[in-house]
Amino acid sequence: MPNGTTLEVPAGAARTATPSNSPARVLLASLIGTTIEFFDFYVYATAAVLVFPSLFFPNSDPMTALLASFATFSIAFFARPFGAIVFGHYGDRIGRKATLVAALLTMGISTVVIGLLPTYETIGVVAPLLLALCRFGQGFGLGGEWGGAVLMATENAPEGKRSWYGMFPQLGAPVGLFLSSGMFWILLHFMPQEDLLSWGWRVPFLSSIVLIVVGMWVRLSITETPDFQKAIEKEERVSVPVVEVFKNHKLSLVLGTFVALATFVLFYIGTAYLLSYNVKVVGIPFLDALEIQLWGAIVFGLFIPVAGKLADRFGRRQVLTVTTILIALFSFLVPVLMTDNEGRIFAFVTLAMLLMGLTYGLIGTALAAPFPTHVRYTGSSITFNFAGIFGASLAPYIATYLQSHYGMAYVGYYLLAAALITLLCIFASAKGKV
Repeated sequence: MPNGTTLEVPAGAARTATPSNSPARVLLASLIGTTIEFFDFYVYATAAVLVFPSLFFPNSDPMTALLASFATFSIAFFARPFGAIVFGHYGDRIGRKATLVAALLTMGISTVVIGLLPTYETIGVVAPLLLALCRFGQGFGLGGEWGGAVLMATENAPEGKRSWYGMFPQLGAPVGLFLSSGMFWILLHFMPQEDLLSWGWRVPFLSSIVLIVVGMWVRLSITETPDFQKAIEKEERVSVPVVEVFKNHKLSLVLGTFVALATFVLFYIGTAYLLSYNVKVVGIPFLDALEIQLWGAIVFGLFIPVAGKLADRFGRRQVLTVTTILIALFSFLVPVLMTDNEGRIFAFVTLAMLLMGLTYGLIGTALAAPFPTHVRYTGSSITFNFAGIFGASLAPYIATYLQSHYGMAYVGYYLLAAALITLLCIFASAKGKV
């Protein structure tokens, strides 16, 4: 047994028949949870550009306020590994289902509280501190959500369809992005700027409570995954999964973190940073900038299923390798397309989100594959969230700094460096483990 430590199972538990989940129920449960989580996450990202600089950092010049807002945005990425460890621990010990419900509640409550926060004008410096605390809660919840959703899908997948099943929770990212951007688009379209800054910005955060109720209902209707049931029957569970991961799976952890690096850098350059660039640098009206982001979300979502189909046919490793090479080549187009020309910006977001769909659609399955069932929740969650720290947490900040100090070409070099590191780690990973 791993670490020589097992957990006691009540007599007869291994022999108890467990109702099987229907494919539709499994895939809906994995998709709706990540949709809610990413909706909450992206609502914050949009508000970080649109309203938070003036509402929570009003005493700074516009660029400093934006950078401060992006700094609070990054807090969630540093919280995510802690969520991965805590929720991963219970996900590998008591099961995927209960842990997923707890993660969903943590993320959702944090988001709703943001919608209730007083601003700097009301309580001064305490306001941004409370905002940062809620952002930490969002990251903590998402740190436990993603890994469980991926395992709910892949551990129920039939032979030969693991990549196809594994792409369903990944669809939550573009759907959540579309819903969050769409909600702000509606608010901007029908609400005066003064009302938006006064109270309208709270609506997307408070509306999350409806999505939470729906997500809870779907999640509570599913049963445990077959793989986890087998781990119980074979008495494979360990007392402290995170210790097992860092003791016996360090290489998978490190390589997996950087296999996902280019995915995260590409995504946050093509979303949070692009939105900021279009509004603050190019001067595109925020309504039009959101329409560009909505189009990107559609392209992103369309190519995630393409990735799942290609991977099951040609191999996940091969598709990831080719896609990462294409991301490296795309980096040279960044200074060409990121100009003050809206047509070129549309071309940029189309290509960026096409490539994003191809890589992100496979990352969930790829990061879960190297870990055995009894530490898979913990291992895949920590890997994904470490990648978030290195690839996503500071990406909007770094891209904004590079563009303002050295020019757009250096934003491209930043993406190129990430792609090359990812390629090296794909090649270094054992065949079949990515």
